[in-house]
Amino acid sequence: MSSLRIGIDVGGTNTDAVVVDESGTVVASAKAATTPDPFDGITAALQQVIIGVDVGRITRAMLGTTHPANAIIQRRDLGRVGVLRLAAPSSQAVRPGAAWPQDLHETVIGPSAIVGGGFEYDGTEIAPLAAEAVAKFAADCAGQVAAIAVASAFAPANNEHELRAAELIAAELGADFPVSLSHQVGSLGLLERENATILNAALLGVARQVVDGFHTALTGQGIEVESYLTQNDGTLMTAEQAERFPILTVGSGPTNSMRGACALARLSDALVIDVGGTSADVGILVDGFPRESSAAVEVGGVRTNFRMPDLISIGLGGGTVVHGSGADVRVGPSSVGYRVVSDALVQGGSTLTLSDISVRAGRLKGFGDPALASHVDEATVRAALAWTDEQVQIMSERMKASRNSVPLITVGGGSHLVPDTVPGVSEVIRPPNHAVANAFGAAIAEASGAVDRVYRYEAHGREACVDDAVQAATDAAVRAGADPKQVRITSVVEVPLSYLPGKACRVQVKAAGPLGA
Repeated sequence: MSSLRIGIDVGGTNTDAVVVDESGTVVASAKAATTPDPFDGITAALQQVIIGVDVGRITRAMLGTTHPANAIIQRRDLGRVGVLRLAAPSSQAVRPGAAWPQDLHETVIGPSAIVGGGFEYDGTEIAPLAAEAVAKFAADCAGQVAAIAVASAFAPANNEHELRAAELIAAELGADFPVSLSHQVGSLGLLERENATILNAALLGVARQVVDGFHTALTGQGIEVESYLTQNDGTLMTAEQAERFPILTVGSGPTNSMRGACALARLSDALVIDVGGTSADVGILVDGFPRESSAAVEVGGVRTNFRMPDLISIGLGGGTVVHGSGADVRVGPSSVGYRVVSDALVQGGSTLTLSDISVRAGRLKGFGDPALASHVDEATVRAALAWTDEQVQIMSERMKASRNSVPLITVGGGSHLVPDTVPGVSEVIRPPNHAVANAFGAAIAEASGAVDRVYRYEAHGREACVDDAVQAATDAAVRAGADPKQVRITSVVEVPLSYLPGKACRVQVKAAGPLGA
């Protein structure tokens, strides 16, 4: 009898769950309202989706959650972090967290120091590690912070100083004291990588809550299995890894939807729009994976440089509030969110939402009583839909890589808001189980590994350098749980660095593969 896996995605409005078999077929699906405590919603969705399912056949469970991202945005449950930069004397002009929003800086950043250390792009040492200064900094942090973030110049090229600093901190504060190292979190670019590492350290407590809550929800339903969380790039990390690197999960929600849309529609290249109860995200799939953003990504007002999908997001969803009437209609940006099931007119509530508009226009069926919204005039319906259709078209045009028409896959509980035809789009596709594409994307996600290094082609030759990066990415994917026999290289990017000697080139390689047995 084939095994099963569970995929769960926590959105702003709904928590979706699916059970999927080995062939990728959806066996069961369920939706539950996302609750103020997200784990109540996870439990409710789990209870519904396993009705009639043999839980003994479930071998893996995957979770995509906005919990870490919300903690940053809302400045909630974040730990105080000591920040140690190993880069003196080369980078003392800008202090750690200098460009952060003041409220987040005050909440997160504790003692900070810039001490001797770091490397050049080719791995040669800038200055010896100031070991005594590292030990003194650790001692100064005792009792003041919940974790320490360590960032060294060009750590992805040579992580020796970061690893040594971690040993010195452990000797001073104990082996169990949480330390985040930048070479494990971000890519090249010291300040952005440092920022990502600080945020990662601040989220460690949140990560423990997420993992413990997920395990509790599973075991409460008699499910004792391997558990994973989804990453920003649409692949998986183990629950243990997620406890160490929560920052890598903050963009997982939209990515889950895009990967799920890709598999459900059986397309590898297309636009994807995920419409929920509060917001809509548009991205583009390239060879089955979301196109990654080439620009620095801001999280809660902080510039970072870890892998994130290239997305456009606006406040457009099933719970978006419609203000005014007729020609004076104004849509959003406020939303009733998960309360759409009680506050919308067709549900007996008193708030006019885009779901009511969609019911009145015949786009949405089976949601509440249409008679309860019958008093909404036609001019209001037309004006609200015209605004919605225009936003979908604008987002699609902005995301396209060329003027050519491409398919648009629409998924999510609010996908009824997307019209059947969109200018500049070859066709609008609503795949089976599109309402739970995000949970499906989590269930089918693969393990991955990535490398971002600078090589000197003049010294070693281009082919040898690229082969080295490919092998390192492959090894990283296998360590993450991918089947060694099925790992494939999904992208290789070479960026010549003409301002550096030795035919220097930045090589970025990503590998992915299905989970091993």
